[in-house]
Amino acid sequence: MPRLPRLPRVTRALLLLVPLLVAVACAAPGTAPSGGSGNGGGQTVSIGVADASENYWNVYKAKAAAQGITVNLVNFTDYNQPNPALSQGQLQLNEFQHLLYLANYDVKNNDTLVPIGATAVYPLPLYSTTHTSLDQIPQGGKVAIPNDPTNQARALLVLQAAKLISLKGGGNSLSTPNDVDTAASKVTVLPVDAAQTAANLGGVDAAVVNNNYATAANLRDDQILYAEDPNSDAAKPYINAFVARAADKDNATYLTLAQLYHDPEVVDAVRKDLGTSGVLKTNDAADLQATTAQIEDTIRKAGG
Repeated sequence: MPRLPRLPRVTRALLLLVPLLVAVACAAPGTAPSGGSGNGGGQTVSIGVADASENYWNVYKAKAAAQGITVNLVNFTDYNQPNPALSQGQLQLNEFQHLLYLANYDVKNNDTLVPIGATAVYPLPLYSTTHTSLDQIPQGGKVAIPNDPTNQARALLVLQAAKLISLKGGGNSLSTPNDVDTAASKVTVLPVDAAQTAANLGGVDAAVVNNNYATAANLRDDQILYAEDPNSDAAKPYINAFVARAADKDNATYLTLAQLYHDPEVVDAVRKDLGTSGVLKTNDAADLQATTAQIEDTIRKAGG
């Protein structure tokens, strides 16, 4: 997903999304070359996103225009569409997903899309409306977590880092509730639809809630008991990125567009629109691609 967890503003992650009509999903063919090594030169580049209405994209487009690049944003409300659209040449880039979502897509579709520039990580928080600290959660307590595969594994890793559960073998980005070592865990997990995690807070001790649903439920920062470390190795699969076709991974124009996300004026606009919970990441393309390859290998070994 996406910009998980704002999913992806669902960034954003793989949550109750309304399918987009194909006619809307596809950019006009031939709007830009898919290869080449130029760094502007009047190109028009179509980028698939999930939040084109956010003002920060206007700032971003203006910065691109100043470098001779016209950015055409193609908005999607169905996270199943941007990667096929990119693979088929209807887009030149997309920016809506984290590395784990991309790796899952590539493996399941035998594709070779690659990340070329990092944007941000959105830490996944553990909320409670009953307790004010982790220590107050009782032995045998219940914690609600999202039940979609991507966010579920991530939520389990958050709970393990918070020392509320123990995962057999240490856990990974493919963990499921079946991997919880119940004898060594303080709490039991209750998988529910991601959109219902906040609604379940009244009946559980805590809940892992994606940022967009936390905002919709008016949850406060002082109700967060724990959030993952965005700089940890465990958080790397959840770095959001600009993604290109493998043949275009060294395209100078596309690399310039990925870097423009970190222009100070764009960063200010992103924080104004999306809040300050996202932690900007500057991992280079080689590091992102190596991480994605490692995740893909894990998925294949697991029979994914």
